[in-house]
Amino acid sequence: MTTRKPFDPNLVPEAPGAAPKSSASRTLTVSQLTAMVKTAIEDALPTTLHIVGEISNFKRHGSGHLYFTLKDRSSELSCVMWRSAAGRLKFEPDDGLEVVCTGAIEVFERAGRYQFYVRKIEPRGVGALELAFRQFHERLSGEGLFDDRHKKPLPTYPTRIVLVTSPTGAAVADMIRTIERRYPCVHVLVYPVRVQGDGASEEVADAIRQVNFRATDLGGVDVMIVGRGGGSLEDLWAFNEERVARAIFASQIPIISAVGHEVDVSIADLVADVRAATPTAAAELAVPVLDDVLDDLKARQVGLEQWVSRRVETGNARLDNILVRPPFREPLRIVNMREQAVDEIAMTMERSVTARMAEDRRSLDRLMQVVSRIHPQRQLLRTAHRLHDAEDRLRVTAAARMTRERDRTTAATQRLERNSPAHTLEARRASLRAVNDALRAGTRHRLALAIQSVRRMDDLLTAMSHKRILSRGFTITRKTKGRGLVRSPEEVKDGDRLLTETSDGEFESEVVNLRQLELFDE
Repeated sequence: MTTRKPFDPNLVPEAPGAAPKSSASRTLTVSQLTAMVKTAIEDALPTTLHIVGEISNFKRHGSGHLYFTLKDRSSELSCVMWRSAAGRLKFEPDDGLEVVCTGAIEVFERAGRYQFYVRKIEPRGVGALELAFRQFHERLSGEGLFDDRHKKPLPTYPTRIVLVTSPTGAAVADMIRTIERRYPCVHVLVYPVRVQGDGASEEVADAIRQVNFRATDLGGVDVMIVGRGGGSLEDLWAFNEERVARAIFASQIPIISAVGHEVDVSIADLVADVRAATPTAAAELAVPVLDDVLDDLKARQVGLEQWVSRRVETGNARLDNILVRPPFREPLRIVNMREQAVDEIAMTMERSVTARMAEDRRSLDRLMQVVSRIHPQRQLLRTAHRLHDAEDRLRVTAAARMTRERDRTTAATQRLERNSPAHTLEARRASLRAVNDALRAGTRHRLALAIQSVRRMDDLLTAMSHKRILSRGFTITRKTKGRGLVRSPEEVKDGDRLLTETSDGEFESEVVNLRQLELFDE
């Protein structure tokens, strides 16, 4: 199947002898007109334009491209910023922001409209980096990354410090020199990174994560110092990136931020656990002065010795007071008093047991007198006579009970024999055979009647079948379309296809001339 080509008015042949059409009166397609407009705009306008306006209808597409409208009081301009240019923006464009856009006007041929293709956006009245800093600061502050409750305290006496900075700058030398001067017993490790330019923020963030991950392999890290020397806002911008702020916030190791000079404030300074005005100040915050530590230890040693001496003196005094007490001066006196108390308890118990035994002996004597008056032998004889009488009554009662039970059992056996299922089963079996014979006879009779009825119906259907009529020379005509019966010539017209059925087959025909029948009638 071939595809029809689009219509091109230039290919329409002109009439012979007609004057050629001028370009002004030539018929154009939509594509041709759009191409002419595009060429006219590109030739008339410069390749680079700077346009001031307010952003509205801003949208960041999933592809990364930016679509928005620049407007002023009376006009609007559709704008597009490709992903490659949008990735270089330091701030987040938003509706209502007045900006200066740099780019070129081109025609979007598919939609037939002109658009401003933006290569650069600058906020009007404030720098792009300053605006980006404000936006980022507001967002992270709303998330709580600057809250004091997240700040970790610095260790008083660190043993290992990691410097995340440039290995060639003056800042790292100042920090190492300050640490060695103040506290030379600490181990200092330098994690070299770029601190400005493309890729610097990635290196700083990755260094913070790596130091946390490998802290155990490094022998334990107590403090991290992240920073660099002074510079412009552009030079310090790596420490205002979101990835660096997130890495500092997620660090389990306390971090001191030392970015730029004292007047410079970065996002890293606000997220870090401690902010230092300069790298040198960061080194001073990270470690104490060794002489001060030694003086403090000496003072603590003197205080500890004095405290121990006072405790010993106090203990000796308490021991002297205890030794002069009576238990320590006459220890056998307490033992003798305890023995006397035990003797008194033993005598009390002995008197109590003797009195209890005498009382029990008197009770036993009274019981013996009562037993002697009862005559146990006479009681035994009366009990023996009662037992013999009871035995005789029990024997007579058991014999009578056994006779009654035997009679009841005999009667039940006779009733069981009279009502035995064997007699009833034989009668039921005979009745069932009679019913079975009657059922078979009735079924054979009903089957014979059904066969006769089927045969009569078959004969009746054969007599009424259209095949019997067709066998007498008649035919049936139907339309091939719809299979409807033709009962009158008025139901067909010339050109209809007909199907005629005879007694031994079918054949198809076509209506050629309905009026032909009139010729035969004459």
